[in-house]
Amino acid sequence: MPGPRVKFRERPKKMGARKRVRTKSQKKRLFAAGLDEKYVNKLTAREIRDELKKAARKKSARKSPVVKKKSAAKKKPIARKKSVARKKPVVKKKPAAKKKPATKE
Repeated sequence: MPGPRVKFRERPKKMGARKRVRTKSQKKRLFAAGLDEKYVNKLTAREIRDELKKAARKKSARKSPVVKKKSAAKKKPIARKKSVARKKPVVKKKPAAKKKPATKE
């Protein structure tokens, strides 16, 4: 049988002051990302977090350019045979055979 619940193991409660500090810093990051101040001030806490995710995705996409490998010596292009376009044979479809009318006996 489990014993009484130990207080220090409980999840800490969200403090209003800490939450306001978090949202304030998140808003500053959105301003730095280039969003309009009027728009950001109207957002809810959930929408602010979603906008931060979008901004992070855009930033990571801009930050990672394609790295080209440097080659010591330039390679000569490979001579390839020109492909000959082959014509497909034209297949004529036969007209559908007419069905005979059913006869009653």
